[in-house]
Formats: sequence, C-alpha cells, structure tokens
Amino acid sequence: MDSTPAVAPGRERTLTALASAWLDIRTSLFWMVVIALFLRVGWILIGHTYKFKNIENNFGFGWEMGRIGASIASRHGFSNPFGAPTGPTAWEPPLYPYLIAGVFRIFGTYSRASAFVLLTINSVFSALTCIPIFLIARRIFSEKVAVGSAWTWALLPYVMYWCTRWVWETSFSAFLMAIIFWLTLTLQDRDGLKPWIWFGLLWGVAALSSTVLLSFLPASGLWAWYHRARRGKPSLAGVTLASLIFIACISPWIARNYQTFGKFIFIRDNFGAELRLGNGNGADGTWMQYLHPTQDLYAMRQYTTMGELGYVALRKRQAVDYIKADYGRFALLCLKRFIYFWAGPPRLAKIWWLAQVKNSLFLASSVLTFWGLGRALRKRKPAAWLFFWVILLYPAIYYVVFPGQRYRHPIEPEMTILGVYLLSEAGLVARAKDAPARVE
Repeated sequence: MDSTPAVAPGRERTLTALASAWLDIRTSLFWMVVIALFLRVGWILIGHTYKFKNIENNFGFGWEMGRIGASIASRHGFSNPFGAPTGPTAWEPPLYPYLIAGVFRIFGTYSRASAFVLLTINSVFSALTCIPIFLIARRIFSEKVAVGSAWTWALLPYVMYWCTRWVWETSFSAFLMAIIFWLTLTLQDRDGLKPWIWFGLLWGVAALSSTVLLSFLPASGLWAWYHRARRGKPSLAGVTLASLIFIACISPWIARNYQTFGKFIFIRDNFGAELRLGNGNGADGTWMQYLHPTQDLYAMRQYTTMGELGYVALRKRQAVDYIKADYGRFALLCLKRFIYFWAGPPRLAKIWWLAQVKNSLFLASSVLTFWGLGRALRKRKPAAWLFFWVILLYPAIYYVVFPGQRYRHPIEPEMTILGVYLLSEAGLVARAKDAPARVE
C-alpha cells in the first residue's frame, strides 16, 4: 500500500509552476544580471555603504583616484593625487578618475549622491560579469558549471564587497578581464576583422583602466593566433588592425604624459614608489603603508619639492639598492608575497579568530582554483592553458611589490569558474561511486 501523502492539485500546480520558472531563470543571463544588481544595490542602500567617513578630508572616498577626480572636477586637470596642489600627475591610469570626475561634476564632489552613483556603476559592472562567466564556463566545461559559476558570482557576498564599498576600478577590471578572456576563446571561430577591432579596443580600454591587466595581453594574443593557425585561418591582418587600434587608444594619453613631463611614460609612472613600499628596511612582504606620502609627512615634502618623477626615481633607487644588497632576502620576500596573494595578507582585527576565518576562506578559494586548474589540464579541457596563463602572469607583479586582497579580484571570475568546475567534478565522482550501491 502506498503511504506517500497525497498532494493537493492546487499545491501541485504551484510547485510545478515554480519548478518551471526556476528552470527558466537558472539559465537566463537576464535574470542573473538583474538579481545580482538588485542584491548589490540593495546592499549599498541597507548597509549605507555610500556614507563614506570624511576623515582625512575624504581620502577614503576613492583615495588617489578620488583626489584626481576631484581635481578634474574643479578644473585643475589630471593632478594632485594626494590632495595638496602638487601639480600634474600620472600616478594612476586615466579612465576611472575621469569617470569619478564626471560623477562629481553632476552630483557633487565627495557627496553621498556621488558615492551612491559610483558604487552603483561598479555594481553594474560586477553584475554584468555574470555573462562572460557563464559563456566561458559553458564553452570550456558544461552548462552545469556555467550555471553554478554565474550564480556563485551573482550571490556570493565576498564578490559584492568590492563593488559596494570601494570607489576604484576593481570591479570594472574584473569585467574587462572576463570579456577579454571570452573574446580570446572565440577568436578561433570568427572570420573577418570585426572581432579583431573589439580585441584591440578592449585591450586599449584595459590599459587605460588598469595597466596590470596588460600582463595577460601577450598570452591572449598568441593563444588566439596559435589556435586560428591550427584551423588554417589567417591572423596577420587582424593582429595588425588590433595593434593599431590599441596604439590609437593609448597614444593620446602617452602624448599627454610626454607633453606634461617631457619624457616617455607608459600610462602611469609610480612603479618605483610602489616597489619601495614593498622593499626596504622593515619589509615583511606586505604594504609598508607608513611610507606612503599620505601617511608620512617627510615623504610628502619630498614629493612636493622633488616633483612626482623625481620622487618616484628616488624611491626606485632606494628599492633597487635594497634588493641588490641581498637577493636571497628579496627572494624570501617574494615567496611571502606569493603566499599572501593567494592566502591573504596578515589581518589586524579586534576579534582575532574572525581574521583567521576570513583568511582561511580566502585560501580555500585559491586551493579550489589551483586544484580545478590542475584537473582541467590533466583532462585536457579546451582552453585550460589559457586559465593557466592568467593565473601565472597576472599576479606576478604583486610578488615583486606587495599584495592585497583587492588585487586578486580582477581574475576572480576565472577563479570562480575553476572552483565550481572542481566541485562539480567531485560531485560526479561521488555519484559514480554511489551508483553500484544503488543498483544493488
């Protein structure tokens, strides 16, 4: 006798309708983006994350980019990265500071309205990242991995943190990297010059947004060229066109830098200063914040009196001298920075165990990434090596200067895909082991 309780017809129809709706929503890029954006904007409103503290004259509102944006908005040009009237700068790439300036001009400099608009724009980029994540994962792995990866990105609170609290290019860079990764994958299938136009344009935008993204450019271009060659498709004209478009995108800014500073500067000029913030007396593998001009009055006086280029050159000499004095010590610092990049830098927290839990979760995501990448390579998944080059090349600069949790975010869409792929494979293995028992 069947003891299964009967389900009322009305309730059964409701459950069927909900199941059908979920099947439609779960693979809908539209709903992924809408729900992701709703959660992010909701977090901004409920958490009041647009209410930045006005300490240090609002420096926490965009930091150097916010300062430059305020300078542009006040018609002083691309200058004054630390607030004081120190003159023109190339401390940051130009794209995001100009976005900040535009918002400041419309909604007020350092106003809460501007904060809300900028965080919402960041949230739009973060939500849109669901689309390339889904497309990449479906092409390389499966629809199941694509659905899991995209919804993980849409719903994970950690992902939402950067777009809802930081006025910076972080979420835009993650979106750009995912789009470029997807375009690189599909170039082998496409004919004509239009895809190459997009390739050059996107890389130009990436260079003007975050120069560290360019570390992936050689691997991206060569990978596309190689796989097109295997299919007998020519690439020389496309690569030439993409290169010309890329150069056309960045040339106006390079020309501005040359006109302003009298020398060639590729996008930004502060590498020497960043190198010193990670290498020098007292270096421990983290950011020596106390040496930054905003924290050190002596450093600020040096910057003001020597000018930006003179100050950066001085800091670079100091860092290089420190490195040359003991290469073994530098290698140990690089190893520490490698660990901190993937496991999280040491945290200062009132609740010590909470900091450990956060870093443990941060490390766990990295472990899933490496494990998933290893499995994808062993199983010869298409484009697994493209993931490898992203993981290898993008973080390399941070092993030399200093790491930070935010710096990993631009490659976290790819990390999410690899982590979800590994978990889906584990689920398949577990079901395969249980299958004989169920049959018996």
